[in-house]
Amino acid sequence: MTIIEAIQDEKLFRPLLKDPVTWKAWMVVLRAIFGLQMDEADKALFVELTGRTEAPDTQAREVWLCIGRRGGKSRIVALIAVFLSCFRSYTDNLAAGERGILMIVATDRKQAQVIYKYVLGFLETVPMLSAMIQRQDSESIDLNNQITIQIQTASFRSVRGFTVIGLLADEVAFWKAEDSSSPAEEILASVRPAMSMIPNALLIGLSTPYRRMGPLWEAYRKHFGKEDSVLVFQADTRTMNPCVPQEFIDQAYADDPISASAEYGALFRSDVGTFLDPDMVEAAVEVGRYERAPMHTLNGKHVQYLAFTDPSGGRGDAFTLAIAHLEGETVVLDVLRGVPPPFDPSVVVADFCAVLRLYHVSEVVGDRYAGEWTVEAFAKHRIHYRASDYSKSELYLECLPLFAQGNLRLLDHKKLIVELLALERKTSRSGRDSVDHGPGSHDDYANAVCGVLSLLASAQPHQAVMIKMSGW
Repeated sequence: MTIIEAIQDEKLFRPLLKDPVTWKAWMVVLRAIFGLQMDEADKALFVELTGRTEAPDTQAREVWLCIGRRGGKSRIVALIAVFLSCFRSYTDNLAAGERGILMIVATDRKQAQVIYKYVLGFLETVPMLSAMIQRQDSESIDLNNQITIQIQTASFRSVRGFTVIGLLADEVAFWKAEDSSSPAEEILASVRPAMSMIPNALLIGLSTPYRRMGPLWEAYRKHFGKEDSVLVFQADTRTMNPCVPQEFIDQAYADDPISASAEYGALFRSDVGTFLDPDMVEAAVEVGRYERAPMHTLNGKHVQYLAFTDPSGGRGDAFTLAIAHLEGETVVLDVLRGVPPPFDPSVVVADFCAVLRLYHVSEVVGDRYAGEWTVEAFAKHRIHYRASDYSKSELYLECLPLFAQGNLRLLDHKKLIVELLALERKTSRSGRDSVDHGPGSHDDYANAVCGVLSLLASAQPHQAVMIKMSGW
């Protein structure tokens, strides 16, 4: 049975996909993925969505879908997962007792649970599929045919050691991980060997497009419109889901045309780029150095330490502290501390103040978080808290010359490196640049470090002149 036949069958998925007309474009996508016959209307839409001239007649092994937001991606992911898991046999390729894994990787736990509920709904609503369920928990479903459907968040460590019959990478353009600056690349590199021994193993990466980097962009750049083995689709929201009101899309374009063209038009953004080149960050990190002890003098000169903190209330973000000093023209990061939530902010302040006193720092700079609370909290421990004159974006831009010129020595801190590499530089319609973390990312450690770097960078006369001349 083909996936189209399963969708059209009243005893299988037909009752679950109401109003078939609204799924017309997805039917063309599925026919192309599985090499199924198309009529002339289907072929015309296939050409429009892929830029190709010939529809495939065999199943693809790798497919990339650049689809506008609310286009129905999650339900299709679940449907494909159930079809691959329940309607195909893999026993000839699995050892006795071995389970094949149909892996669905999502951006975060919330999105993973959305897909999980769709998968479970497809299985439990159809009696013959429900009977295949042997065991289930919050992240996986074991079937009686040696297949497990596993839903998880993006982490390359959690995908190793399995025989994978298929990988469905949902919203792959937005994968973030605290232990990696490139989780999508690392997960794909880990899974591809696990799929190599399974005939017709299928890798599908699908997402709303974002910036021009990462696996989705690379697949689009190399394969869209090409008659080769990798199949790439690009389709706006309304093409894939005509139920989304046109007036809603029009309003989104009126509010922010650049964002809407990516969110709903499925176009990659040209205004978002990487802020720091990975080579610059790598060159700045002193491998194996995790903290530096306080010094009173260096080469006969007094060492003055400066500090910057990024406060947090103890729920969503980490509370971070960075301490650094200047050696000639080089800024040296000595301390980077952070406390992840949940925590008691007053306890963290007390601990940080003890660290500041070790380095003879009596003033710490930070943002204007919580008004007077931070000032009073640090004052209780005889540390003056001063609000920064710069916004977070201005802090990032001010310390950029340190990275570019190599006048920087950072600590070997994994979260810091990940956050620095995830920073994005955006250009507004007026031509003004700003820097911030990307969707789903954090910048608590990067903010503290770049804050203290900017303090020391401004202490260098030639550096301050260059920053002013460059318009940063």
